[in-house]
Amino acid sequence: MLRAYSNLPSIASPAISIRALKLALCPPLNSTPSSSARRISTTFALLSQTLTSSTSFLGLKRVLRMMDRPPPTPRASSASYSTGSSHVGREILVQHLLLKEEDKNLLLELQKRLVQGEDLSDLAVEYSICPSKEEGGMLGWVRKGQMVPEFEEAAFNAPVNKVVKCKTQFGWHLLQVLSEREESVLQDIQPEELHTKLQDPDFLEDAQCIDVREPHEVERASLSGFQVLPLQQFGSWGPEVTTKLDSQKDTYVLCHHGVRSLQVAKWLQTQGFRRIYNIAGGIHAYAVKADPSIPTY
Repeated sequence: MLRAYSNLPSIASPAISIRALKLALCPPLNSTPSSSARRISTTFALLSQTLTSSTSFLGLKRVLRMMDRPPPTPRASSASYSTGSSHVGREILVQHLLLKEEDKNLLLELQKRLVQGEDLSDLAVEYSICPSKEEGGMLGWVRKGQMVPEFEEAAFNAPVNKVVKCKTQFGWHLLQVLSEREESVLQDIQPEELHTKLQDPDFLEDAQCIDVREPHEVERASLSGFQVLPLQQFGSWGPEVTTKLDSQKDTYVLCHHGVRSLQVAKWLQTQGFRRIYNIAGGIHAYAVKADPSIPTY
């Protein structure tokens, strides 16, 4: 996915960095990040690369080894991680093919082959210099603000299934919008608000709650009604998440301090879940702010 930031490195060779092309889903935690904030932000960026593709389960173990315990006093936030407003817009499913700027003749040749009926994904595997070629050029579901302006303008104005071209600082793109849908929403929910919702007997029928902590953590402190899906066992439940959970239901994600749950919540967005709520501060904040009967650890 192409970053919207202006400080992207220029492409000097076909060996383009995945990190240069994919969006770091987590915004900076503050303007002068602490070492803990930088570590968490780096972990988010690496995890977003690992989890964007549902086939990249082995890479998750590498990311988890980089994680140590979250900060002891996490900063609670009520900020939305969606578009920054309550308005829900469009998401588009995009695949593309990327060529170097000087490969104009190859661009014209591939355009002709597409007109003759060849598939963009097949051509991406053979010719694209983007790391997404391994997935047939698939960038996944994207929303406005996640791509460089030139690519975004072309993609969001392209008719579904029509291949269009555009030029960015990365080179020439042939892109195709395969589908579109209403944008999903990801935001924090404060422990006190969740506690109020849990008092409603109908809440757990209308919503679904998951706890991504490890079993030994759940034994020490837990909330009734939460299904345990440990993050370190992602490889076993990740491929079946859409059969275990209903992507159309409100989904609430819990961990110890709100860090791991946010990682999983961001991944659930890529899997088509429509409304996802990360429990700010995790079960520790819930015990401190909403229900002192819950043990802290």
